[in-house]
Amino acid sequence: MEVSVIGNPQTKKIYRAELTYRELGFRFGSQVISGDSRNRVSFLTHQSSKWKEIKIQSSPRSVRCEAIVSDQAPFLKPTPNSRSLESVKLFVGLPLDTISDCNNVNHLKAITAGLKALKLLGVEGIELPIFWGVVEKEAPGKYEWSGYLAVAEIVKKVGLKLHASLSFHGSKHPEISLPVWVAKIGEAEQGIYFTDRYGKQYKDCLSFAVDDVPVLDGKTPMEVYRGFCESFKSAFSDYLGNTITGITLGLGPDGELRYPSHQHETNLSGAGEFQCYDKHMLSALKHYAESTGNPLWGLGGPHDAPAYDQQPCSTSFFSDGGSWESQYGDFFLTWYSSLLTSHADRVLSVASSAFKGTGVSLCGKLPLLHQWNKLRSQPSELTAGFYSSGGHDRYEAIAEIFAKNSCRMIIPGMDLSDEHQSPASLSSPESLLAHIKTSCKRQGVVVSGQNSAASVLGGFERIVENLKDESVGVDLFTYQRMGAVFFSPEHFHAFTVFVRNMNQFELSSYDQAVEGDKAKTMSIGSGTTGAASLQTA
Repeated sequence: MEVSVIGNPQTKKIYRAELTYRELGFRFGSQVISGDSRNRVSFLTHQSSKWKEIKIQSSPRSVRCEAIVSDQAPFLKPTPNSRSLESVKLFVGLPLDTISDCNNVNHLKAITAGLKALKLLGVEGIELPIFWGVVEKEAPGKYEWSGYLAVAEIVKKVGLKLHASLSFHGSKHPEISLPVWVAKIGEAEQGIYFTDRYGKQYKDCLSFAVDDVPVLDGKTPMEVYRGFCESFKSAFSDYLGNTITGITLGLGPDGELRYPSHQHETNLSGAGEFQCYDKHMLSALKHYAESTGNPLWGLGGPHDAPAYDQQPCSTSFFSDGGSWESQYGDFFLTWYSSLLTSHADRVLSVASSAFKGTGVSLCGKLPLLHQWNKLRSQPSELTAGFYSSGGHDRYEAIAEIFAKNSCRMIIPGMDLSDEHQSPASLSSPESLLAHIKTSCKRQGVVVSGQNSAASVLGGFERIVENLKDESVGVDLFTYQRMGAVFFSPEHFHAFTVFVRNMNQFELSSYDQAVEGDKAKTMSIGSGTTGAASLQTA
């Protein structure tokens, strides 16, 4: 990849790097993007009073990126917006498997080149997922940060900011497990994992019911998480408050505050199932039932709730006038949601204490459970743990916890729109997003945004619309996530247009006319030389 920056004597600097790849491909792991020299992408990026012209060229042998800072900037005109987006900081997430389970940096050359390209484009920083199962893999209290420290140093040298996501969960794609020593405990003490009514365990996250139970080699999960945070603070002390500006705390499955109500990832046609059948959850339910004078209600979860693949109203529980609205339903859902809220408070309190005075902002992430949102019962939210008795705002209590611990709330799905949802799903991501943002505003909680995991039709336009919303100002947005698809010609061009919209500029008619001029614009075209392989053998 070749990058050159050319301007007047005061701004002139040359920076060149070349990345070669085999098989006509830009490769991240097992994903390959075809290197067709006929594909071209053109874009302009704004920096101070000058405009950078970036050329990314690809051939069967190389990928070349050239950036030119020109004193003869093309004329651009501002677009009228309801809210300025220039203050919104844009981050991009690194791949989940950036660090291998052996603490090596995967795809080092490709990631380094990608970071430099994003810096030239005007991105503020990078989000780095840091997994418990990689750092504290072999034994409790034995931490290995070397791979993540190497990435932090690269980010610092490139001149980007870093947001660290401390992930106390595992991942199925790519496969990243909990620490080996935790898995061994789980084999002997199976009650540490969430369990559904069929006895199926969710092994990528510990049950909320064991938060304060010494199940991890004589320590509670909260004590172990505290040790992890303290070790991170010590290892990254040179970066905190300067390169590292934010830390997200993993609060549940995939880092989100929720129960793993959908254990079957391939079938989301239902509303999910209640995850309350591990022995510690059942013990807590039994105790709660006895304390309220209803011991028979503590024998298990709802018997009339639908299965994973059943429509919410196929049984009586979520139907209008169903069990969810009964005295028993209120009892169970109040208890079930209280464990979720308490878990959030415990984890955020641990983080707030550990990182006090470091100059970084703390964050936690909520899910956007928009499926079946138009039903009165809103079943996807109930099975995931979001409920409030008496018709009160079910997100208010969560927002209060975030406010108490001075934490920002990350809300994903800002690329989703109602018009692109299946009518059969009775889904409304727009109304749910507005609801959660309003709850945060009432509690004075700052909102940060993310897109959904998969690319969606009209996603970039919808993100811009959400960021322009004056009712709740979002000052940081993280786009997920870097990889082969992200840097494909089609997607990267769309991303650069999105960044330009973030900066509130559009091309004038003159610039639009010359945008396709290969001599004056950036393009993905042909290159001839190469040096360093992008492909990890």
